[in-house]
Amino acid sequence: MIKRLLKQNLSNSSKRKLRNHVNDFKAVFFCGNLNKLGKIYGTDKIGGHFYTPHYMTHLKKFRLKKINLLEIGVGGYKNPLIGGQSLRMWKKYFPFGRIFSLDIYDKSSLQENRIKIFKGSQVDKDFLEGVSDYIGEINIIIDDGSHINEHVIESFNILFPKLKDGGVYIIEDTQTSYWEDFGGDSKDLKNPKTMMNYFKNLTDSLNNQEFIFPNYKQTYFDKKIISIHFYHNLIFIYKGNNNEKSNMVVNNQR
Repeated sequence: MIKRLLKQNLSNSSKRKLRNHVNDFKAVFFCGNLNKLGKIYGTDKIGGHFYTPHYMTHLKKFRLKKINLLEIGVGGYKNPLIGGQSLRMWKKYFPFGRIFSLDIYDKSSLQENRIKIFKGSQVDKDFLEGVSDYIGEINIIIDDGSHINEHVIESFNILFPKLKDGGVYIIEDTQTSYWEDFGGDSKDLKNPKTMMNYFKNLTDSLNNQEFIFPNYKQTYFDKKIISIHFYHNLIFIYKGNNNEKSNMVVNNQR
């Protein structure tokens, strides 16, 4: 009876706000458990995918800190009233954090306290520069955007330098690395244009001190990537100072 009356008398916006309040109440009992929070808020990071256990492993150190998190992609496609499930999950998991997101569509109606959403493309360098300037230091960046291989790579090249040392850059849904309609390739698994091969190639940066290459000039990624973790459809890239010396090679010579 109560549910029927609410459906009849509340606007869509009011229904959404009421649902969010109910979810926030349920979430109070599971603030440190992303598996539970993901299910409560309805994100596909658990269920559709199995990302939240990995997120807890890699992001628990940030949980009670004042962080800035940027997620590419809000969800819901063109509908301005749909999406934002993972943003609300992050808001609950990081009680002292500020949650930012960007989407190609206008999702401003989904903003709330500690959640700010920008409208723009994940491959628009000027737009991303402006977003980064607005946020300031960024501790966590998550790419859950278009999943187009070229876009993922370009966003990383623009945004990884904006990530604070000690931060983590995450790429979701890397299965599109094998799907042709997203610029992927299942036939040539060494295709350098796919995101998986791009990030696999970056693993060599971890060992650049071992290269036998006189006068080798370190790239930015050589200097700033300290670890890369690959999971099913998910990559975590840690930023810091990759300055551990070789025990055998000096100045890229033996």
